[in-house]
Amino acid sequence: MRVVADIGGTNTRLALFDPARPGFRALRTYVNRDFARLEDVFASWLEQLSEPAPQTCCIAVAAPPSTDRVIMSNMDWSFSCGELATRFDFRHLRRLNDFEANAYALPHLAAGDRQQLHRGRGDRQGGRLATVGPGTGLGGAFLDWFNDIAHSFACEPGHMGLAPGNVLELDIFRLLLPRHGNIYAELLVSGPGLVRLHRALAEVRGEHAESLEPTEISRRALSGNDGLCVQALETFCALLGSACGDFLLANGSYGGLYLAGGIVPAMTDFLGDSDFHRRLVDKGAMRDTLAEVPVYVITSGQPGLIGAAHAPL
Repeated sequence: MRVVADIGGTNTRLALFDPARPGFRALRTYVNRDFARLEDVFASWLEQLSEPAPQTCCIAVAAPPSTDRVIMSNMDWSFSCGELATRFDFRHLRRLNDFEANAYALPHLAAGDRQQLHRGRGDRQGGRLATVGPGTGLGGAFLDWFNDIAHSFACEPGHMGLAPGNVLELDIFRLLLPRHGNIYAELLVSGPGLVRLHRALAEVRGEHAESLEPTEISRRALSGNDGLCVQALETFCALLGSACGDFLLANGSYGGLYLAGGIVPAMTDFLGDSDFHRRLVDKGAMRDTLAEVPVYVITSGQPGLIGAAHAPL
C-alpha cells in the first residue's frame, strides 16, 4: 500500500492506493494557492486520514526532472524529497515528473479512461507507448518494458523544432521567427501557443484580434461562430499532429500514442475531424509505420495518481 500524490500547478491530489483493492481511498483535492508549502498540504491530508499512513509514497510533480530538490515550473513551491520523507515517516519515497506518471498509467487505464481517436493496428500489444500533452507547455514521456518491468522516461517534446506544413503556417513562422528567434513546438502547441496562433493569424489576415484566453478561443472555435478562432484551433491541431509524429519517430513508440492534458479532451471531435492525424503520419517513408499506431485521448481526470500508484519503487 502507498500514499500517492499528483502535484500540479493549480491543484494537489492525495490518496491511498491498495493494490488488493480497486480505486483510491481518502482521495482529496487541494487548491495550491491555499497553502504556503507542499508540506502543509501533506500535513492537512494526514490529519484527516482515518487509518495509519503507509510508509511508502510516490508523488507525481509538474516540475523538471531533478535529484532531491524539486522546483516547480508554474508556481513558487520548492521542496526536498528527503526532507518530505523524513518529516512524514516515509521509508520509501519516489518522485516522478508529471508525464513520467502519465506514462506509467497507460497500461492501467480502464476502457472509460480513454477514447480511441484512430484505430491503427490492434496487434501492437506490448510495444513501446508514448504520451504527449499540450497545456501550459507541451510535455511528453514514453513507456517501455525491461524484464517485464515497466520503465517510464520523461522527455521534452515541447522544445523540439517545429516546421510549417503549408503556406499559411509558413506565413505565421515568417511573422514569429524574428520575434522569438526559434520556432519550437510549445511556442505554438500549448495554451499560450494557441493565443500566439490566434494573434499571428489575425496579423496575417490583416484583421484585429481580440485579447482572448485559450479557453475562450477553443470555445468559440468549437461553436463555429468565430472564423478566426476556428482557423487558429485548426492550425493548432495540425501542428500538434506534426509534433506528435516527430516525437514517435524520435523514440520509436509505435505501440500507441496517448494524448493527455486539459486541452485535448474538451476538443476530441474537433481534433478527429482536423488535419491532426494526416500531419502525424505525413513523414515520408515512415508514413505506413505511423499509420499503424493507435491513437487515444486520455479522458481520466487522474492519470497522475494512476501512474503514481503503479510506478515501480
